[in-house]
Amino acid sequence: MGNATQPADSQQGRRGEKVADWADGRLGSYSLAKATVRRVFPGHWSFMLGEICLYSFIILILTGVYLTFYFHPSSELLQYRGSYGPLQGQLVSEAFNSTMHISFDVRGGLLIRQAHHWSALIFVAGVFVHMMRVFFTGAFRKPRELNWVFGFLLLILGMFGGLTGYDLPDDLLSGTGLAVVNGTILSVPVVGTYLSMFLFGGDFPGNDLVARFNTIHVLLIPALMVALIVVHLALSVYHRHMQYPGPGRSNKNVVGLPLRVYAVKSAGYFFLVAGVIFFIAAIAQINPIWKYGPYRADQVSAGSQPDWYMGVADGLLRVMPGWEVNFWGHTLALDNLIPLLVGTGLFLALGAYPFVESWVTGDDRDHHLLDRPRNRPVRTGLGAAWLSVYLVALLGAANDLIAIQLHVSVNAVTWAVRIGLFVVPVVVYVVAKRWALGLQRRDRDKVLHGRETGVVRRLPHGEFIEVHEPLSQERLHTLTAHEQYKPLAPVPAGSEASVKGRPTRAQRLRARLSRTFYGEGTQVPKPTVQEYKEITSRHRR
Repeated sequence: MGNATQPADSQQGRRGEKVADWADGRLGSYSLAKATVRRVFPGHWSFMLGEICLYSFIILILTGVYLTFYFHPSSELLQYRGSYGPLQGQLVSEAFNSTMHISFDVRGGLLIRQAHHWSALIFVAGVFVHMMRVFFTGAFRKPRELNWVFGFLLLILGMFGGLTGYDLPDDLLSGTGLAVVNGTILSVPVVGTYLSMFLFGGDFPGNDLVARFNTIHVLLIPALMVALIVVHLALSVYHRHMQYPGPGRSNKNVVGLPLRVYAVKSAGYFFLVAGVIFFIAAIAQINPIWKYGPYRADQVSAGSQPDWYMGVADGLLRVMPGWEVNFWGHTLALDNLIPLLVGTGLFLALGAYPFVESWVTGDDRDHHLLDRPRNRPVRTGLGAAWLSVYLVALLGAANDLIAIQLHVSVNAVTWAVRIGLFVVPVVVYVVAKRWALGLQRRDRDKVLHGRETGVVRRLPHGEFIEVHEPLSQERLHTLTAHEQYKPLAPVPAGSEASVKGRPTRAQRLRARLSRTFYGEGTQVPKPTVQEYKEITSRHRR
């Protein structure tokens, strides 16, 4: 029997080899699989932030597909006849009615709907925190500028995806938010009216709003996000993962876990993220539309708050004075236009920063090692200042709730936020920069004098000293491996780089920014080898 089956087995094996050779010759599948299996992934807790984004997005897609089976994206009115008694007989839209049906009548519908909402919040939060990790560690440097741009676009698409999904139930809270969005769109000069009519299908709120937002939310934004995620992951594999500096780590290698181990850990982490999302969805109520009721243009719900990621826009709108300018028979609503421009500029500054830093440093080399935030004090200060603007504006979005809870005037809270938007970023920048410089000085002292042991010794002549323990070679490498840039020299007049014998404005600006980033007072010099040898030999004596 063994001899009879052997030729058949070998024949099948040869057929399999032929199929594999055919696929490899056209797709390069074998080479790709071999290279992927041999790939190494560095291990650090902060790298899990990107995985949270990916896994919450998968949950978002799966729960969204389930919800589309029951949701009816229509603004047509009908009488509510569902299970929720207080709304019986009221006129509601089909969108609101189907959302109520999902929440009260579909088995597991409320759990899936809340899991969808919570996963959206966690996804945007994950992308935001992940981008902050990339920013503060310098992971956006060459050759990863495009990956930063794709991550930035994912953040923006996630925010707008959340906004369009938030408005689909057609309840009073989402309708109030849409009225604010419509007012902001109308404030755009020349094209604002046309944008509003196109978006809402006529005068606000229009009859096509839910259908159009459903198309944007279900088809357009997810398709763009999937494409960005695929390209983002492909570039991450192509450029290999960045890693923190340490012994044996350089720009030419990666120290970490093999693919098999990493895949098992990632699978477990996916189920952990999914479990946490569904646990939160099971115990924490979110967006209870039955409490708000259907949207009516003549009503506004008290205490209306957007999801956290849109709070910065709402906060800027709330604290802006009601300024208007009239000219040529037209009114320019600055109370909406200026917050729109400031919010847009805030995010564009974040997206453009890697290119600004690259231009300022003049560094065109590939970087595969991460920075410690303390070693880039100006970048750390700027990032902290950006976050402070975001957080202060977020507080502005809750000015009414803060006033009620603290029993103070809404005007007092509003003025505090207005002043804070100008004062807090400056203070945070200075504090964060000085903090980073202080940590650099501590690192320098550790390298030169060692670690404090807490042991106090009395010398023969009566002096008390604290015993310091020399650092390990691994720790010394971590504290001294970073590179310290020097500011770019100004372009001299009459040089070939100048124009008509004088430096251009761009050249002068570049030199000035370079001094701001890496000039005097922006970094503590690393200990030299000579300093280290002299002090260690002195301690040995």
